[in-house]
Amino acid sequence: MNETYVPEWEIPANVRALQTTRIGGVSHAPWDSFNLGDHVGDAPDAVAANRALLRAGLPGDPFWLAQVHGTIAVNVDKGQKISQGDAAYSRQPGNVCAVMTADCLPVLFCDRQGSVVAAAHAGWRGLLAGVLESAVGAMQAAPDDILAWLGPAIGPVRFEVGREVRDAFVAGAPAASLAFKPRADDSKWLCDIYLLAQQRLQRMGITAISGGEACTVSDGDRFFSYRRDGVTGRMASLIWLERTA
Repeated sequence: MNETYVPEWEIPANVRALQTTRIGGVSHAPWDSFNLGDHVGDAPDAVAANRALLRAGLPGDPFWLAQVHGTIAVNVDKGQKISQGDAAYSRQPGNVCAVMTADCLPVLFCDRQGSVVAAAHAGWRGLLAGVLESAVGAMQAAPDDILAWLGPAIGPVRFEVGREVRDAFVAGAPAASLAFKPRADDSKWLCDIYLLAQQRLQRMGITAISGGEACTVSDGDRFFSYRRDGVTGRMASLIWLERTA
């Protein structure tokens, strides 16, 4: 059986969220086994079978984005089949927002009233450019009404970046320096993408933040990791409003 889990996250009763892992699909190595990405070289029939397994537990087909490490937030309720963007939002029950990752940070959002949900794909480039701000802005909810969950991403002891990445974040927000630790030779830095995301959310006034503990690189049994494996699959983070009778 494909493995998914519900985020440990206190959300309204009509909001549903789901995180997939790499376990329980039909794809062969190196995409083994529950790969949902159709752009990573896996056999199309295997991806279709895995997506069908996922679809069985959802109210409708997920709205798959063509992710480009940008900041565009797409309105799922407009009914487009697929759109380029790195965030999706919905106010219509049954419409499933989804992002795919394999080290980048997935962030799920909802408001306390259960009237709007959103999902964002936040690699460091998108995070720096403002994808979280774009997703939150599209929700049109008061910051203190927004709940956020940080899904599985590359952890702070495995995410190595160059000085230019650190400098870019610190230039926009000096407190971002707390998210970087120098390596012994000072040519590379270890980056805490969870902390960077938390800081950006808090600057928007969002304080109800959950998650941020997993490391995709370290947990190869459960998670795909592009940084670790190169050719690999993709997991999905999904959120939707439940239909009511």
